[in-house]
Amino acid sequence: MEKVRQLVSAILAGIMIGMGGTIFLSVENSVLGSFLFAVGLFTVVGFQLHLYTGRIGYLPLKNLDYIWELAVTWIGNLIGTFLMAKAVQQTRIFQNLKNFEKIAAMKLSDGNISLFFLGIFCGILMFIAVDTYQNNTGSTVKMAAIFLPVMVFILSGFEHVIANMFYFSIANAWSVRAVTVTAIVTVGNSIGAMLIPMYFKFFKIR
Repeated sequence: MEKVRQLVSAILAGIMIGMGGTIFLSVENSVLGSFLFAVGLFTVVGFQLHLYTGRIGYLPLKNLDYIWELAVTWIGNLIGTFLMAKAVQQTRIFQNLKNFEKIAAMKLSDGNISLFFLGIFCGILMFIAVDTYQNNTGSTVKMAAIFLPVMVFILSGFEHVIANMFYFSIANAWSVRAVTVTAIVTVGNSIGAMLIPMYFKFFKIR
């Protein structure tokens, strides 16, 4: 039953990231869009939902059973982003969304090395966001921890695997190449998110 709960939690997290993506695609100002996108991560951490990029970083500090939780989370996030994308396609706002085909095409045409390193950079930011939120009590710090890293990764063009799942789904762009890109960015996000925790573990900080 716990795995079912984790899957449902992950699906909800995927839906929320898809909601953030929808907001981002709905506005012309990229700075405003990146700020509003963060509502997805804000909801995830606020309700302790299962988001792969928010949990993979803790793998070095967990036992091996945690890998199964991560697998369930990744699958649930994929389902959630796909469902959100297909739901949005059935609404009037779909016609007003901007640049989603261009965004998907840009990611699909990028080189593998570029995707890998951009994934690492995003993974670092996602761990900083989630861990800072969890380990601080001040509301100002918590809000900054969520919104600033999200804005940085979007405005910098870093790669977030769960956001990409939504973009590929909303653009009907799933293909062998899209699966390859998703795998590469998953690895990049994972490595990036684990860098600081591995530092913690190596020097016995945690």
